[in-house]
Amino acid sequence: QVQVVESGGGLVQPGGSLRLSCAASGFTFSRYAMSWYRQAPEKERELVAAITSGGITNYADSMKGRFTISRDNAKNTVYLEMNSLKPEDTAVYYCNARSVFISYWGQGTQVTVSS
Repeated sequence: QVQVVESGGGLVQPGGSLRLSCAASGFTFSRYAMSWYRQAPEKERELVAAITSGGITNYADSMKGRFTISRDNAKNTVYLEMNSLKPEDTAVYYCNARSVFISYWGQGTQVTVSS
């Protein structure tokens, strides 16, 4: 059974940090590109960061220098380290696993940045 499960969301003050985790199972994790997306209420889902099976990373411009994506293939887990958080980062954050043939989505984890 395929599972993609995010965790680590919560409430944080502006300027604070948060680390999200995405645990995957049921497929060959090391062969999948992994990514984080986010979606604020009544806004479209947008790419936050991505990492290929070979470890090459890509970030949306607004996240560069603040967010870091990484993966641990031994643990079948991808991480998103978020620093210098801003209120506009508030959204549901989703983990995605992608192959040539199919994508798997997690259920999302809420991140709220507020004072």
